[in-house]
Order: sequence, then C-alpha cells, then structure tokens
Amino acid sequence: CELCHRPGGELLWEDELCRVVAVADADYPGFCRVILARHAAEMTDLADDERSALMQVVFTVEATLRHLYRPDKINLASFGNVGPHVHWHVIPRWHDDRHFPQPVWAAPQRPSGAVPPSLPLRLLAGELRARLGAGRNPFEE
Repeated sequence: CELCHRPGGELLWEDELCRVVAVADADYPGFCRVILARHAAEMTDLADDERSALMQVVFTVEATLRHLYRPDKINLASFGNVGPHVHWHVIPRWHDDRHFPQPVWAAPQRPSGAVPPSLPLRLLAGELRARLGAGRNPFEE
C-alpha cells in the first residue's frame, strides 16, 4: 500500500492515529490529506473512537484552512479506489478556481483560476499544531 510506505505529501503534523500532509498543487493552495497511520481500507474498519478522532482531525484541518485561506468552499472527499487506505482530502475551493464548480478531478473549466498565493507550510503546520495539540511538527525539529 502506497500510503503505508510513503508520506502521501509533505508532512505538516502527525500523531499515533494519523498524519496531515500538504498536497503540492499550485491550483489548490492549502490542499491537505489526512491519512490514517495504520492500514485500513474503509472507515468502518476503524473502532468508533478511532473514527471519531480521525474525523475530528479532518474537521480541524477544514477549520484551519477556512481561517488561513478564506476559501469560498471546502471539499471533503474520501475515495481510496486506487489506494485502498483510509485518507481524506481537504480541499479549499474558490468560485474562480480552475475546476469550479466541478470536482478538482474533473475536466478543467478554465485554463487557470485566480486563487490566493500559497502560504508558507511552516505557518500552516504551526496553526495545525496550535489547534490539534501534541503531535509531531516537522518544522519544529
């Protein structure tokens, strides 16, 4: 499983349950993934307390991105068709981004969108640590 052996993006924060990584996509600054630390294919493979804790991290990432980036919308997605490992995509969206109103995986609606510049990942990692508490922040090592 690729997500068992690779980070899945640039590490921003992690604890024993999951990690939050930044996805390098210039069209979608702030695009993050929340990836379960252990292998499981479906949310219902997790115990109730794990599911709740994982979703709390997803919601905290969403709130953090809303605070820092001020997007028009946030998309949350969990597929795992190609890589069957529990993970969530947390994607800030703008009305004039490249794909809006379609999903980011659909055909582009315009050549490029007018999105805000990406913030330094150190800032995003620091804000996540402030909101999520203890955990490993690679920018403070």
